[in-house]
Amino acid sequence: MQCGINKKREKSMAKEWILNSAMNRFQLNFKRNVGAVSESIRKCTPKTVDDWEKYYFANVRPKAHIEELGKKLYVKITEVISAEAGDITEKDCIDYIHTVVIDRTFDGYMTEIKTIYGQLQEILGVKIEPTPDEWDRLFNVDFFIKIKDKYIGLQVKPAGGVSHIPEIFKEHSLQLATHKKFTEKYGGKVFYVISIKEGDKKKIHNTEVIEEIREEINKLSTTNHK
Repeated sequence: MQCGINKKREKSMAKEWILNSAMNRFQLNFKRNVGAVSESIRKCTPKTVDDWEKYYFANVRPKAHIEELGKKLYVKITEVISAEAGDITEKDCIDYIHTVVIDRTFDGYMTEIKTIYGQLQEILGVKIEPTPDEWDRLFNVDFFIKIKDKYIGLQVKPAGGVSHIPEIFKEHSLQLATHKKFTEKYGGKVFYVISIKEGDKKKIHNTEVIEEIREEINKLSTTNHK
C-alpha cells in the first residue's frame, strides 16, 4: 500500500516539475499574461481562496483567459517540448552531465578564486598576479605579490561551507613543506586565504590573514635587499 502511495507521489512531483518548467520557460506566468498577482491579492485582502478567486476573475483576468493559458501550456508541452525531447540523443545527455559536473563546476571555482583575490587586491592596495604553472606545481601557490625583489605567495581555497574548513586546514598542514621552500627561495611567506559563500556573495573567511599579509608587505618593503 505504501509503495503505491509513494509511486503516486513521485508521479505527481514529476508532473509538477514538467508543468512548472514549461510554464516558466514560455513565460505563461509572467505579469503580462496573468496580471500583477502579488499586488492584486494585497488589494483584495482575501480571507479564503474562494474570495481571492472571485476577485481575480472579476478584477484581474477572466476565467476564460486562464483556461486559454492552460491550453497554450498543453500545446507547448505536447508539441514543442515533446518534439525537442525526441531530438535528444544519448550523447547529448552524456555531454550535458559532463558539462555541468566538470566544466561549470570548474568555472564557478575559478570565478570564486578570482573574486577573492580581487577583494584582496583592493583591500591591500597592491598588485596581485597569478603564479606561473611551475610555482603552482612546486610550491602550491596560486598568486603572488612582488615586493622589490621578493615575493609573497597566496593560496586561495574555496570552501563549500564551514564544515569543509577543517579539511582545508588539514590540506594546508600537508603543504607547509612546499610553502617553506617558497619562502627560502623568494623571501616572502605563503598565506592561505579561505573563501566562503554567504548568500550570493563570496567573502574571505579567515579575515585575520589580511593583516598578516599587510605586515609581511611592510616588512619586505622596509627591508634592505641586495
